[in-house]
Amino acid sequence: MKNKVVNVAVQVLPVARDKNSYALVDEAIALIDRSGVSYRVTPFETVMEGTYERLMEVVEEVQAACYKAGADTLMCYVKIQSRAEGEVRILDKMEKYD
Repeated sequence: MKNKVVNVAVQVLPVARDKNSYALVDEAIALIDRSGVSYRVTPFETVMEGTYERLMEVVEEVQAACYKAGADTLMCYVKIQSRAEGEVRILDKMEKYD
């Protein structure tokens, strides 16, 4: 499964005494953008597309970015969609809504 294309949805809920939570989420999304993986931001989470191994790295980097930006604590929720055969693509699920 490590080299298969999957979708990973990540939702971070950072808390900081001195920063707005939305600003910390913006840092997480900026990191995802710089990572080079395909992604789509939704109101509750960001869905990424790539290999399982790479996306798990990005999830770890997202958490580190939130802490670096000033989060005191955070909750990180991850959902993974994979297939026994074939790949999971964001466009396959979303193209009829674009």
